[in-house]
Amino acid sequence: MSLLTEFREFAVKGNVVDLAVGVIIGAAFGKIVTSLVTDVIMPPIGLAVGGVNFTSLMLTLKEAEGGKPAVAIHYGNFLQSVFDFLIVAVSVFAMVKAINRLKRETPKAAPPPAEPPKQEVLLAEIRDAVKDLARTETARS
Repeated sequence: MSLLTEFREFAVKGNVVDLAVGVIIGAAFGKIVTSLVTDVIMPPIGLAVGGVNFTSLMLTLKEAEGGKPAVAIHYGNFLQSVFDFLIVAVSVFAMVKAINRLKRETPKAAPPPAEPPKQEVLLAEIRDAVKDLARTETARS
């Protein structure tokens, strides 16, 4: 089997195609979530907290000298990324919860109970016959 044939078989497998579709849809959904957070959720939050932005927070390890930039730990960027992630996670959770609520169907009626196996029916008939026989014997005595 040639390398080209093997590659073609690999590339057109259902799992690979499904994964590609999932990645493409995921990227498009990511844009929707980013827009939701940036354009809809963040403005009211920014207004509520007075426009606080953590990205400027840093710990300078060494000041800038001459043409060399300062060496600093920009922990504000990290904090801002964590807050952005939390907001995105809560937003996605709320969206999924709303979608699941819309998808819920009315409860279906329980299916009728299955008919018992013939062996159980036969054993029940034997049991009933033995009970009837025992009653008849008791009544005769």
